[in-house]
Amino acid sequence: MIVALLSLVGIFVATYLTLYKLGYIGSLICSNAAASCEKVNTSRYAFLVGAPVAAWGVAFYMTVFIAALASLQPRFAESRTPSIGLTLLTGWGVLFSGYLTYLELFVIEAICQWCVISAILVTIMFIVSALDLRDHPRTT
Repeated sequence: MIVALLSLVGIFVATYLTLYKLGYIGSLICSNAAASCEKVNTSRYAFLVGAPVAAWGVAFYMTVFIAALASLQPRFAESRTPSIGLTLLTGWGVLFSGYLTYLELFVIEAICQWCVISAILVTIMFIVSALDLRDHPRTT
């Protein structure tokens, strides 16, 4: 349930950034220098395979949300499969967030607070998923 709730927050953050990138929002609200958020989200790295990176984030968080809700179904109570799936999915998210953070720090040289929030969310989701996997009994 924690992963599902965190993924909902991620959906809202990624949707906000996507709406900005698509021009539906005039400027980003940032507590740090607004130019940093703008610089990151207008860089050439803000697009991936023809779509805004934030839109990929929306898809990622929605996938995690659906998987997390599905894992709560009684038929999966004894199965490790949902825990494995969520751990792998959120692990991929951590790796991709790490790559994006690298780009922010060393290539773009600007930090977007919304990107940091997203990276924190996906890291917590991974930790919770990994702990659930560790605590889930193995069956033969």
